[in-house]
Amino acid sequence: MTQINTTTQSPILSIRNLTTAFPTRNGDFKAVDDVSLDIHAGKTLCLVGESGSGKSVLSRTLLRIEQPGLIRAGEVILHPSQNETRRVRPGSIDLAKLDVKGKTIRAIRGRDIAMIFQEPMSSLSPVHRIGSQITESIRLHEKISKADARDKAIDLLRQVEIANPENAIDKYPFEFSGGMRQRAMIALALACNPEVLVADEPTTALDVTIQAEILDLLKDLQHRHQMAMLFITHDMGVVAQIADQVAVMRHGKVIEENDVFSLFRDPQHDYTKTLLKAAQSSDTPSERRMDMRARRPIGEPILRAVDLGKKFPLSSTGIFKREVKWLHAVKDVSFDLHAGENIGIVGESGSGKTTLARCIQRILTAQAGQILLTDSAGKETDLVGLDDRALAPHWRDMRMIFQDPFASLNPRMTISQIIAEPLILSGMTSAQERKERVEELLELVGLPISAGQRYPHAFSGGQRQRVSIARAIAPKPRIIIADEATSALDVSIRSRIMDLLLDLQEQLDLSYLFISHDVGLVRYFCDRVLVMYKGEVVESGETEQVCTEPHHRYTQSLLSAVPVADPTRRDTTTRFRYHAPT
Repeated sequence: MTQINTTTQSPILSIRNLTTAFPTRNGDFKAVDDVSLDIHAGKTLCLVGESGSGKSVLSRTLLRIEQPGLIRAGEVILHPSQNETRRVRPGSIDLAKLDVKGKTIRAIRGRDIAMIFQEPMSSLSPVHRIGSQITESIRLHEKISKADARDKAIDLLRQVEIANPENAIDKYPFEFSGGMRQRAMIALALACNPEVLVADEPTTALDVTIQAEILDLLKDLQHRHQMAMLFITHDMGVVAQIADQVAVMRHGKVIEENDVFSLFRDPQHDYTKTLLKAAQSSDTPSERRMDMRARRPIGEPILRAVDLGKKFPLSSTGIFKREVKWLHAVKDVSFDLHAGENIGIVGESGSGKTTLARCIQRILTAQAGQILLTDSAGKETDLVGLDDRALAPHWRDMRMIFQDPFASLNPRMTISQIIAEPLILSGMTSAQERKERVEELLELVGLPISAGQRYPHAFSGGQRQRVSIARAIAPKPRIIIADEATSALDVSIRSRIMDLLLDLQEQLDLSYLFISHDVGLVRYFCDRVLVMYKGEVVESGETEQVCTEPHHRYTQSLLSAVPVADPTRRDTTTRFRYHAPT
């Protein structure tokens, strides 16, 4: 595949020695430090780096949104367009010198440079219809009637492939799914046919199949409108699929920049090598897990789900509202979890993964089937029929790690208090014993003992997840249910957390139910996998067998959408969307 050379054309947007800082008591904190980049028409520059690298601050600096720090030095030059009639004023414009509340920058936002944000629900007005938000943007920059603006908005919704745009235009954001909201956000960004599109992690919160559709849509729209695109992400697989040029950021600086093929083939900086290694290793089985299995074979079943079912009432119909419509969130699910085994549960949002986990944990009560837990003495107990008092001793055997470590940790408690809480509930009355156990757990998850006196806000996302893991293993459980436990983490931190879970498995003889929408992570971590779709298990088996030779069309759809961290393979996979037979 030929490499793309963007140096022969003039850039649409030039960033020169840009420094954006936040004043602190100890002086300026440079979130963006002496950054220089060029963005070209019809090309995609991917800005990649982990949380805190300065990517989002840079993107907001370009449009001077919400005062993202103070510009201490440098230029952001918007170059003249070939179509001078669409420009705010002739000649190049240094956006860094514009008044953030002035007419010039407000005219440029949306018209010349538009932005797609990571979470559309927080960037779309919840109290205004989708159509009114798009037409407002159109009429802000163009002299056009309401009727014509509405027609243009409907056409934009059609371009981003929203079904029945004539009806969708009058809906509110909450009536759309996550993928549909992101499509509406793209339509809003494209309302005035901008020359530069800034996309700040636009697919991070989406399922892998929807992410693939959004990426294909963006590439198609870019080709159609010849937009320059600055795409911000921490996912090297996404970078490999869409980038022409790649800039790697760390601690506010661009540490490496190259065309996508050269960067993946021959990365120069150690940090870039680390990112690529973490991304590429997650697509293969963990060598650490394979070595552990050779030393310690998987044991007998310790947890069995038999024909498990859970449904929720949707609405009542009829004159006296006696007829109830039900949503079957979990339907006839059966599996065995063996001692020392890792089972992955994959599927899109709404497939029933989390509901299944919460039924097993008895946070929710299943309405059908059995959850049979075998205790250390070999006695099997059905958890479905037990009340809270009878469940208490079994909760020690099954513990949960939640998706968002910050939301699941009490901000008013110290780390020591958080980790000690399940010890108190399990009957450890001695304060000295609890203190020693907490210190032991902190060391076990790779945190200093001094961390126990601090509060959750003082830690990074990866450190907070380590605290969550320490809390989960505190009462010495045999089963850990990890519900999207690494999805909120950067790729390199994710790899370290996965390896930590494997280390703890070997030391503590744990078994895992690992819930994820990331097939690559499941392949790395799990021995067997269950694929769920609309509450049912549509395929199950050994992880490698399912990942390499999937039988069900839905599984094939999931695997076809996984971005591969290799730009030479970006056009070799045929993607398709699974539609269940009616």
